[in-house]
Amino acid sequence: MPAETRPTSAEQNLPRKRRAARYAIWASRTVFGAAALGAMQFVHAPPVPRAPFAQFVGPSAWASGDAFGTSRGLKLRFTLPGQQVEFPLAVAEDPTGLTYQWVSASDNEPATAPLPVVGAALTAPPRAGFYQLQLNHRPTGDSAAAHSERVSQPTLAVMVPFAEKSAGVLNGYRIGTYLAERFGHQSEEPQGFLEVQPGDVSLSVSKHFHLGDFITHDAQAEVWPKYVALNPRLLDKLELVVAQVAKMRGLAPDSLTALDVHSGFRTPAHNAQVQRAARDSRHQYGDAADIVIDADGDGKITRADSKIIANAVDSVEDEHPDLIGGMGIYTSSRYRTPYVHIDARGRRSRWRG
Repeated sequence: MPAETRPTSAEQNLPRKRRAARYAIWASRTVFGAAALGAMQFVHAPPVPRAPFAQFVGPSAWASGDAFGTSRGLKLRFTLPGQQVEFPLAVAEDPTGLTYQWVSASDNEPATAPLPVVGAALTAPPRAGFYQLQLNHRPTGDSAAAHSERVSQPTLAVMVPFAEKSAGVLNGYRIGTYLAERFGHQSEEPQGFLEVQPGDVSLSVSKHFHLGDFITHDAQAEVWPKYVALNPRLLDKLELVVAQVAKMRGLAPDSLTALDVHSGFRTPAHNAQVQRAARDSRHQYGDAADIVIDADGDGKITRADSKIIANAVDSVEDEHPDLIGGMGIYTSSRYRTPYVHIDARGRRSRWRG
């Protein structure tokens, strides 16, 4: 089978410094693991009822486990402007006494007026961006005082609708044309694009990955904002693969710090310039990534690591058939570093490059 895609030399060179930094962290993972433990307590909170509202001890509110995907490692919840989005929430009081509003994740400025909380479906802000949920508690007794509480995770990611792209360009950023557009298959196009400003690059999209991991490495380095198609199913699958690799080694998932994304989202315009890339590569749809992990813990990235990752991908797909997709193992001498392509296209495909 022809290769799905191949990272450009720029894509392989760009993360080198980052990998070096991650190896340094890996070398002192005992210290890192202790520091990461506190963060895990939120994402891996004790199991809660699946109902959106339930009684808990303590005057607090937080997103229930359902909000973090199958892996419980997602940190974004995706939607389009003004749409109803399910945001499973656990609170310690009668929700009829609550209102909610969205606050910009970048500057903490309110983005919407307060609205009553009715069920788990909330109305997204009308503009693309990244937002956090703020709950406003009304006083319920003579001694009670009104107060507000921020639900820091997951972040709500409001995408720019796909239809706003015109002639292959979105707000000055060159994206190109999808094959689905040429043949009228609108159901195959991405729903929308995340709008990325320089300050958003470090935003966590899941436990082990950041928004900057998925930005196209093309000739538009100085063009901002950038736009990224990113499918939460991919993030869920990647986190499950990382967890499976750690399980195979008898480690906690947070111990695997030596990992990187060679190539995430690729605009159709950039994909057309990549040698041996599939014409309709899944990278263009935001549900594919080329990753490297020091899976065997020897401090190097080798073919042995790719084999372990491949076994982990098979295990994840066996356990979660809804995340089935493609996997390509790239270990030939053409590539400076062996890597594994993982996608969530919805049907099984395997190849070697």
